[in-house]
Amino acid sequence: MSESVSISVTGMKCGGCEKTVTTALTAIEGVISVNASFENKTVDVEFEPTKTDLDVLEDAITDAGFTVE
Repeated sequence: MSESVSISVTGMKCGGCEKTVTTALTAIEGVISVNASFENKTVDVEFEPTKTDLDVLEDAITDAGFTVE
């Protein structure tokens, strides 16, 4: 069974930023879908909790150069 989470992210300023965050998250095993919005400053992620968790998702966003709020 999958879970969905909406993560507040600062630092995304354009579509390229959305792509960077999306690429970083989709590389994680267990991530099903990602919808990043620089306008809303959010990233919606659907994932399998048996394969990954919120800490891993947030670390990937931070490693990509953005700030999780």
